[in-house]
Amino acid sequence: MTTSPPSPVAAPPSPPGNGQASQQSGLQSGLKNRHLSMIAVGGVIGAGLFVGSASGITAAGPGILLSYALVGAMVVFVMRMLGEMAAANPTSGSFSAYADRALGRWAGFSIGWLYWFFWVVVLAVEATAGAAILTSWVPAVPQWAWALIVMVVLTATNLASVASFGEFEFWFAGIKVVAIAAFIVLGGLAIFGVLPGSDNAATGFANLTSHGGFLPNGPTAILTGVLMVVFSFMGSEIVTLAAGESEDPQRAVTKATKSVIWRVGIFYLGSILVVVSLLPWNDPSIAKKGSYVAALDSIGIPHAGQIMNVIVLTAVLSCLNSGLYTASRMAFSLGQRGDAPKAFARTNTRGVPQAAILASVLFGFIAVGFNYLWPDTVFQFLLNSSGAVALFVWLVICFSQLRMRGIILRENPDKLIVRMWLFPYLTWATIASISFVLVYMLTDDSEGGGRIQVLLSVLLAVLVVGVSLVRDRLGRGTAEKEAVTSR
Repeated sequence: MTTSPPSPVAAPPSPPGNGQASQQSGLQSGLKNRHLSMIAVGGVIGAGLFVGSASGITAAGPGILLSYALVGAMVVFVMRMLGEMAAANPTSGSFSAYADRALGRWAGFSIGWLYWFFWVVVLAVEATAGAAILTSWVPAVPQWAWALIVMVVLTATNLASVASFGEFEFWFAGIKVVAIAAFIVLGGLAIFGVLPGSDNAATGFANLTSHGGFLPNGPTAILTGVLMVVFSFMGSEIVTLAAGESEDPQRAVTKATKSVIWRVGIFYLGSILVVVSLLPWNDPSIAKKGSYVAALDSIGIPHAGQIMNVIVLTAVLSCLNSGLYTASRMAFSLGQRGDAPKAFARTNTRGVPQAAILASVLFGFIAVGFNYLWPDTVFQFLLNSSGAVALFVWLVICFSQLRMRGIILRENPDKLIVRMWLFPYLTWATIASISFVLVYMLTDDSEGGGRIQVLLSVLLAVLVVGVSLVRDRLGRGTAEKEAVTSR
């Protein structure tokens, strides 16, 4: 094995707000507490919530609430584990750096590159989705041009400074939060017949059981729903990467970790409860228009489709902005640990890892090109091979926390300010749950479904782990030769 980096947990604590950790790494503490707070809140609200919930409702009926609750519980537990490690040592490498320390260099290298790959593919998906919406508004500009414009603008934002990224994300996330909150309030009033001018018949919660029961397609539909909603939760971990560039990292991570329960409960369960209460789960408009547009139409909100397009575009731009930031910071951390080109670990005078950002966006641009040139072959392969990476990341967080708890207690017990509940039993239960989801995905043999995603993602993971092990062996051989020569 190559020499492991010095223990990050053993480093003396920095006074809150002085930005010492960031300055030592070359990054700067440009994110304010309000930025981190909104990133934490908005991080769980992706475009998948607005776009993908309709298929889940169609598959599971009102029982989709249980699907969201199960996945939401997994996310809460994973974030609690990640928060435990991140509060003890906020770093831009987050779970990759913790895996490096707890499980070995191969784990940090592998999950770091897999996570980077996941986000640069997401860049292409979201750029294409945003371009499609903008083209529908301004058809004179071709879709590829809109995708290029969106990518260039957000790349410039990330290159300017971490503060400019935080400011953009603050407003993007703010719009998402206000939109969801307004939807829940208006929908809740309509459900009980107290919304003036509502076209929806006030039925209370009768729609949850009056159209074939709460589980009209049987209990197994809950698991089908899980597969459909699990990836819409990806992004909640971004706050732990961003905390390393904040004014008070420890406080930001602690606050974000403790608030994840109500964030998942309100934004996901709350808004989906409104949809399936306002409309019968089998209403054709849900599949045709999308769940949120159908719900808004049902209470007589004018131009509901265009309103939702604006919100979805905001969610897409938010995902692009934070995805580029996340990919670049992971590349930066890999560069710092010698697992990526050294240029990735260099920052400019504004404390921005310019090479890491440009490398990430370059691959994103290439993937966008694949999406236009070979959408059903090359790009679909990229999409499928990154499909299960989110679950791999969660598993690595779980296994890392099992080891890191002991390391923190042994070296710096005063830093254990966030603790995973019922350790280690709930950690192992979460590992079992995530593993079950991965196995259940193998039963989905539809085109582009769970089986092909798991198999290709595993293939990619094996390839990356193999590269790590070969690289480690070569490095060890070189070190032994140098040791012999120096004698």
